[in-house]
Amino acid sequence: MTPAERLEEIFAKLSSDQSVEPLTVRQFISWFGAERRGYMVAWRISRALERAKLITVPDFNGVHIDSRIRFALKLPPVVEAATGQTIQADQPLEEATLDAQLTESSPLIVGASADPAFRVGRLGSANIKPLSVAPDCSLAEAVTLMLRHDYSQLPVMTNERDVKGIVSWESVGSRLALRKQPISAVRECMKEHFEVLSTDSLFRVIGHIIEHSYVLVRGDDKTITGIVTTADLSAQFQQLSEPFLLLSEIENHVRLVIDGKFTAEELASAKDTADPERVIESVADLTLGEYIRLLENPANWGKTGLTVDRKVFIRELDNVRRIRNDVMHFDPDGITPEDHQLLRHFLQFMHELREIAGKL
Repeated sequence: MTPAERLEEIFAKLSSDQSVEPLTVRQFISWFGAERRGYMVAWRISRALERAKLITVPDFNGVHIDSRIRFALKLPPVVEAATGQTIQADQPLEEATLDAQLTESSPLIVGASADPAFRVGRLGSANIKPLSVAPDCSLAEAVTLMLRHDYSQLPVMTNERDVKGIVSWESVGSRLALRKQPISAVRECMKEHFEVLSTDSLFRVIGHIIEHSYVLVRGDDKTITGIVTTADLSAQFQQLSEPFLLLSEIENHVRLVIDGKFTAEELASAKDTADPERVIESVADLTLGEYIRLLENPANWGKTGLTVDRKVFIRELDNVRRIRNDVMHFDPDGITPEDHQLLRHFLQFMHELREIAGKL
């Protein structure tokens, strides 16, 4: 069944008040043959939803890839009484006004992401219900839970929506140091909590995460959906930034393999024919794809002095090129663990080649 047929079937069920099972974002985008939500994938899926007159709740492009979403009918246009302006029921007025202005002239081509921001809800930890304690919980129990799970803090809650505060090693330590009488319950050593919305831009709340060491995340349904700590922030930025660093080092190693072994004319012969105006003055002017084109020639390969198999080297380097293209599209979901591991292994391989060459 094609994605369009699946969406048509969902539309028919919702139109006749039948239920449709929720699914994860990962499952949904797999209908379109995708593993991650790059901007092209997100645009293609958004267009398919629009044609099917459907939306996802929450927006599939604003939450973590393993979050569950449900389908809903896209509301029909309504007329705004004051102005007579026809707007979409789920569309902000200012956006509708802009759309109306645009349609008065020739249609404009669109294709950008509907939501360019990286939302807090995209983080995995923002979608894992946090362990919490009640205000009357004993301090011993709270401390034991923090030790057992290696947590620095626990939210103090009466239910999944009502947060009374936060208990942390800092709050416990300060109260024990300053209070003369014994502390029995968590309410006696909790402090005010800090929370953000799952729809907030991550980059707008980074300062709060650093300041408080954590933020609680409140979802669209007003429940606390997760807790994001400085450790989660570090892990997320490592996931997004490490591929750039690995690719940069791999390219530097490949340049050293080629550098000083070819004439300007030989380097220029590997240039992409679609870019005839670009001047190639050194190996630094070549792209990764052009390195491959240069080394595919057996005569050129012989000049490198490498004794490993040329075909295997080029095949693996082409995999690196493919991953580089994905990374440079700034896909918020990051590359797959397999691709991440491939980059690490190829970099280690290049280190070993350099080490062996230095001993010869």
